[in-house]
Amino acid sequence: MIPVKVLFIINTKSGNRLGAGLEAIISEESRKTGFEYQIYRLHQDNTEQMIREEIDEFKPDVVAAAGGDGTVNLMSKILCDSELPLLIIPAGSANGMAKELGIGNRIESALSLLTTGVRRKIDLLKINNIHCIHLADVGLNARIVKRFENDVRRGMLTYAKHLLAEIFLIRQYRFHITTDGESIVRKAVSLTFANASKYGTGVVINPIGKLDDGKFELVIIKPFPRAKLLSIAWKMFNGTLQTSEYAEVIRSGKASIRTSRRTTLQVDGEVIGKTRQIEVRILPGALTVITPRQEEPGS
Repeated sequence: MIPVKVLFIINTKSGNRLGAGLEAIISEESRKTGFEYQIYRLHQDNTEQMIREEIDEFKPDVVAAAGGDGTVNLMSKILCDSELPLLIIPAGSANGMAKELGIGNRIESALSLLTTGVRRKIDLLKINNIHCIHLADVGLNARIVKRFENDVRRGMLTYAKHLLAEIFLIRQYRFHITTDGESIVRKAVSLTFANASKYGTGVVINPIGKLDDGKFELVIIKPFPRAKLLSIAWKMFNGTLQTSEYAEVIRSGKASIRTSRRTTLQVDGEVIGKTRQIEVRILPGALTVITPRQEEPGS
């Protein structure tokens, strides 16, 4: 079914800077398929309430978010527990959630889902009262994200530069973890709270991750010799991290984590700040998204 009205939320500050090109593509798609649309451009002084008011006034059938994972996170919070579907238009540096849903990196392919896509309910996470649609973590990757945020350059090469810098400064943390009434203590260099399975880089941090199973995974990366770095990286890229002796995966619906010292927390690519206490819970089926139609087995 072709939506009658589409509200486009465009973040002009995203990693792949958006301009008249995107609006021309939207206009052409509207001409071909006949949907009515409105464009709302995100600026630094926009508030959630302003976006909600725009939605209430325009009354769209679909909200399309054009930006990176931070923009997607914002819209997932606004649309949480509503039946209004979200279409992700990849326009950020990594586009992790777009890749997770099979949308890829092409704006034209994402827009075509307005006519060919299907609606799907997926879970969200609540982490210290902050919504998370994709991945959050503390430790190694969170520090890389912090470096990345402070760099004027974007893209995978910039991320790789900061990864190499952090690898030589690997820090260990002691995590007190309580899940489903059971408590454990682990030394780790990184702890990921995973609703999804992989980062926008293609690295598979959570090989068993599913977006609609009512569970999330805690992925613990234990301290490892630097000589094992390439081996661990290889397992991440081919989706077999769970076979590494330096990785542990715990499935849960709720968890409480206390760290040995304050450490940086990032949620969906945005640095939240330093913390010692983290509360995580799943919000089953809280968001409706538009995704490519999945082929039936054997088709």
